[in-house]
Amino acid sequence: MTHKRNIFLYPVSQIYGFITGFRNFLYDSGILHSKEFDIPVICVGNITVGGTGKTPHSEYLVELLKEDFKVATLSRGYKRKTHGFRMATSSSTVSDIGDEPLQIFRNFPDILVTVDKNRVSGVQIILQEHPETQIIILDDAFQHRRITPGFSILLSDFNRPIVSDHMLPFGNLRENIGNKRRADIILITKSPGDLSAIQRRLIVKELDKADYQNLYFTSLIYKSPVPVFGKSQKGTQPEIPGFEDCGIILITGIANPLPLKEYLSRNHSEIIHLVFPDHHNYEEKDLMNISAAYGNLKSKNKFLITTEKDSVRFREFTNIAEPIKSAFYYIPIGISFLNEDKEEFDNLILDYVRKNHRNYRVSESQRDN
Repeated sequence: MTHKRNIFLYPVSQIYGFITGFRNFLYDSGILHSKEFDIPVICVGNITVGGTGKTPHSEYLVELLKEDFKVATLSRGYKRKTHGFRMATSSSTVSDIGDEPLQIFRNFPDILVTVDKNRVSGVQIILQEHPETQIIILDDAFQHRRITPGFSILLSDFNRPIVSDHMLPFGNLRENIGNKRRADIILITKSPGDLSAIQRRLIVKELDKADYQNLYFTSLIYKSPVPVFGKSQKGTQPEIPGFEDCGIILITGIANPLPLKEYLSRNHSEIIHLVFPDHHNYEEKDLMNISAAYGNLKSKNKFLITTEKDSVRFREFTNIAEPIKSAFYYIPIGISFLNEDKEEFDNLILDYVRKNHRNYRVSESQRDN
């Protein structure tokens, strides 16, 4: 997805790039210090604004590790209304911990889901209050240089290549592309499932990854719709009667909703798309607009579809009446690895957690060499 850039913002992006570059220089040179912990720490993040799929990839790691290890996740808790350290509980709300951590907790209620803007303090509290923790996943923390993670995973959207992007606010980069060197693994997310070998080689060449880095491609998987106001269920959901021949109100408050809309458009001709900003805090007036749009659908069978992240916000409304309440569904997202790389990726992660009893840079020796 491309946008027309405002050339007048380019000088501002140069200044922003200098500031972030100087900050990274202070950390790289040791003038500013990063904290290491004696526990495996995996960072999942990006160097661009907008959605690259951090939450589904973090959930993939949780699913991979939770059977054999005591897993904790630590996020900032973007747009929450609380401060300091918070741990998710069955009574937590979006205002308490943010929408993405609440989504993770709903899917994995048996792991420790925490938020803290100060990641160093957050890890310290986790280890103090839950010393049984064996692995911490830092969600959206690639720029958080105060912690030196033991393993870093950098996400890059296939449709918005970081190699052809620019610094904020002219482009979408949070920091210079050269900082991709801090990653142990680079994942090209939202890749088309039919990506050819030639296309993969071109992308690998453009990224110019280091020898110590592994690069993989992942695609989004849209799963069967799940009732927003029903119990959260794992596994395959039963087919919804009439869903293949229906009208849809698509409600999205995410950074890039176009892939979901394109997916639904393959089988549905009548779609009214209500677009809201990322992490939108829905209000009563939004529900009125949604209800009006639902009434405007011409199809006999009608459904409301939203994202899993948005669904945790809608669940907090207690005044959504029928028939909208029963017709309200969300579509969970998973990921799949292209080119049969899943096993190799999984083994890299599992080997790191098993072999590292303290937190250190896995690739440090390779880089020194």
